[in-house]
Amino acid sequence: MSVFGVPLRWAAGVVRSRMLLVFAGGTVGTAGRYLVGEVVESPWSTLCVNVAGAFLLGLLTVVLERVRPGSRLRWLLGAGVLGGFTTYSALAVHTVSFGSVSAAVGYVVATVVLGVLACWGGNVSAGAVSRRGRQCGS
Repeated sequence: MSVFGVPLRWAAGVVRSRMLLVFAGGTVGTAGRYLVGEVVESPWSTLCVNVAGAFLLGLLTVVLERVRPGSRLRWLLGAGVLGGFTTYSALAVHTVSFGSVSAAVGYVVATVVLGVLACWGGNVSAGAVSRRGRQCGS
């Protein structure tokens, strides 16, 4: 049996393989987030984790696309480690914990803006490193 010409047995194996990679990476990422929360004991730990994770994901996507397109590392490191490291649920809980609407809105805006800037910075950093490597190897 197949769906869109892809045998179901093969598709199930690919999904299972990716799921195991995400699971393994998520275990590492979640442990990392927990450790940051222990060191930085405040709602700001979630901001730090989400901004760092956005930067690393921006960096990772460019590097993997250039160095190893289609790599399974995207599932392990991107969806797994960084998906487990960053968190929306903790963002929501910490936002509510501020107690004042203005502080909560400021926290959400800072998280989104800094996350987007960090992701962009990761993309730019990866591009700069990639260009430097090409120049040296030319």
